[in-house]
Amino acid sequence: MSGKAQKSEQKLAWVTGASSGIGRALVHRLLRDGYSVVVTSRNHDKLVDLQHEAAGEGRVIVLDGDVADAEDMERVMAAIEYDHGRLSLVVLNAGIAIPIRGDDLQREAFERTFAVNLGGVVNCLLPAVTHMKAQGHGHIAIVSSPAGYCGLPSSAAFGASKAALINMAESLKFDLDRIGIRLQIICPGGVDTTGAAKLRFPKSSVLSAEDAADRIASGLKSRRFEIAFPRSFAFRAKLMRLLPYGLYFRLLKWLTADKPDVGARAKHAGPDGGSRQAV
Repeated sequence: MSGKAQKSEQKLAWVTGASSGIGRALVHRLLRDGYSVVVTSRNHDKLVDLQHEAAGEGRVIVLDGDVADAEDMERVMAAIEYDHGRLSLVVLNAGIAIPIRGDDLQREAFERTFAVNLGGVVNCLLPAVTHMKAQGHGHIAIVSSPAGYCGLPSSAAFGASKAALINMAESLKFDLDRIGIRLQIICPGGVDTTGAAKLRFPKSSVLSAEDAADRIASGLKSRRFEIAFPRSFAFRAKLMRLLPYGLYFRLLKWLTADKPDVGARAKHAGPDGGSRQAV
């Protein structure tokens, strides 16, 4: 069997934001499910650590890159095509969570959040769709958040970027279905990650990154468009959107009243895994 034939038959996934948190846990889960996994992040050392950590589980391919750089993501896709073959699955997970205070607005926080959370997905989505359109099939999952369902305290930039991802995925699904590319949106809530800790989400049960990865992997095997969990948390977030604004704001104020000031939490952000991580 030729090398080219071997490449075309392998089960290959690409996960962005794979250096820590949900992304890192999902890589381990996909390896156990029989995938070889291309991992991308700005943090080379953490990706190499992941590669060594997963040595007994399967093949991890490190391709460094910044999702906010469109040319960088075109380069990553070209390397995947040239050296590793056809992608079966792409999980666009990279993201950052920067808390926003209405009484201390910072332009850079908005610009950086939109560049990574929204622009970063677009930068990966374009070459991924081109690749999968050429092969006639594929599967893409975009990680959003329940913060995209409704406006939450401290989440003005993060929530807006995640709402845009949900809307974008809903719109693109019509055309991608037609060309054989399955599209899903993932909305994990209440996950124990550094990014989640910085935002004032309503009270909910807390899942580990490993639990979240298991739920995502299960959802990826389903035909559902939306993978949202915990389901009760997602349902409450959607239900709140239907409330009159007077009741909505009073309820959110009560639900987030026991959260510490977000400014005190910002110092916990990591260089890549903490601040640059999907929640």
